[in-house]
Amino acid sequence: MDTLNVALHPFWDFDITVPGVNIIRWDLEGETPAPLDIIVTGHWTPRNGIDIADKAGAHLLQIGSIGFDMLPEPPAGIQVANAKTVHETATAEMALTMLLAVFREIPRMVRGADEGRWDCFYSQGLADQKVMLLGVGGVGDEIARRLEPFEVELTRVASREREDARGHVYSLAQGMELLGQQDAVIVVLPANEHTVGVIDDGFLSAMKDNAVLLNIGRGKLADPQALVKHSTRLRLALDVTDPEPLAVDDPLWKGAELITSHNGGNTRALHQRMKNLVERQIVHALAGEPFENIVLG
Repeated sequence: MDTLNVALHPFWDFDITVPGVNIIRWDLEGETPAPLDIIVTGHWTPRNGIDIADKAGAHLLQIGSIGFDMLPEPPAGIQVANAKTVHETATAEMALTMLLAVFREIPRMVRGADEGRWDCFYSQGLADQKVMLLGVGGVGDEIARRLEPFEVELTRVASREREDARGHVYSLAQGMELLGQQDAVIVVLPANEHTVGVIDDGFLSAMKDNAVLLNIGRGKLADPQALVKHSTRLRLALDVTDPEPLAVDDPLWKGAELITSHNGGNTRALHQRMKNLVERQIVHALAGEPFENIVLG
C-alpha cells in the first residue's frame, strides 16, 4: 500500500509522523471527507461507528476506548481494534486512588478541611485487608501489580478458573462464594451477556458489612436499585454508573462514599499512548501486516 487515508478525530492532541499517510481531521459527523482506510474515533466511541466505517470504505475502525460493548459485529471487510495499551495504567491509578481514599477516609478529611475543622482519627487503612479483584485482563493486571506494595491479601477472579504468572485465578462462580470474606471488591469486568447486572442484590447481600465495592469497569455491571439499597451497609466507590451522567437528584450521590464521574482513564498520558498505537496500526497497514488489538471482525 503506497498511500493511506486516515481519519483522525480532532479530540486527539497529536500529529502523525509516519510517511506515506494522508491525515484527515474529521469529527465523524456529516459527509465522509474522502474514501478512508482507517478511522480513529475520539475517546468516546460512537454507537454508529460501524456504519461510519462502512460508508467510508474503511478497513479498520480504531476506537478510543478499551470497551467495545457499544458496537455490533461489523460486516465482512471491516475490523475493529480497541485502545488496549492506552488506558490501563491510568485506570489502575484511579482504582488505587479510590481504594486508598475510602480506606483512609480522604473524603472525611476534605470535608473537615473545607470547614476549617481539625479532625484527627484512626482509619481502617489498606494494609492487611482482603481484596477481591474481579477481572484480570489488561486493567486488572495493572491493578494487581499496583496492589502488591500495599500488603493486601489479593483474590483474583475471572470468567474461568486458571493459573497465570501471578498465581491462581478463581472462576466467577467460585468468587461469589468468597465474597463474604472480602474487605473490598474491585470490579473491572468487561460488559457482556455474562456480566451485565452481575452486581445485583444477591451479590451485594453476600458482601460483609462495611466492605468496599469499587466499580471501575462498566456502569451496567451493577443494578442501580441494588446499589442504593445496600449503600447504608456497604461503602460504594463508583467510577462508572448506569446511567451516565447521574441525575442531580440520584440517591447514589448521597449513598456512595465516592463517585469519580468516569474519570478512570482520563489523564494527559492517553494522547501520547494513543499516538503510539495509531502509528503502529498505520505501519502495519503499510506493510500489509495484521492489525493489533482486533476485538471485532
